[in-house]
Amino acid sequence: MSSRVIYIFVAISGFLLVAFGAFGAHVLSHLLGSEQLAWIHTGLQYQAWHTLAVLGLGCAMQSRRNIWFYWSAASMALGVVLFSGSLYSLALSHLRFLVFVTPIGGLFFLIGWLLMLIGALRLRNRASRHE
Repeated sequence: MSSRVIYIFVAISGFLLVAFGAFGAHVLSHLLGSEQLAWIHTGLQYQAWHTLAVLGLGCAMQSRRNIWFYWSAASMALGVVLFSGSLYSLALSHLRFLVFVTPIGGLFFLIGWLLMLIGALRLRNRASRHE
């Protein structure tokens, strides 16, 4: 995964985040119940935070190649699709089996953060070797 692919994901995710947030606030708030709106709100929050994290990883990869950051970004992007996507789909379709997809997306978020930590620790180790 290149920085270009990461930036494309961030642009699409950010666009969908704003569009779906506005759609939820102006249209879905009149059509859905409080439980479904809460699922959408949770999906939007997690999508926002992880889209920003993926953006940060893309920026970090511009200055230094780090395979851990690549896998972290990929894991977080997959987490956005699975976690937030399943919550949006659950709220709109009431397909109950989607509740099993949401925690898988959450697991990918956690893996992404751990991979980012490993990448950050390896950056520190590399820098101290050159001093």
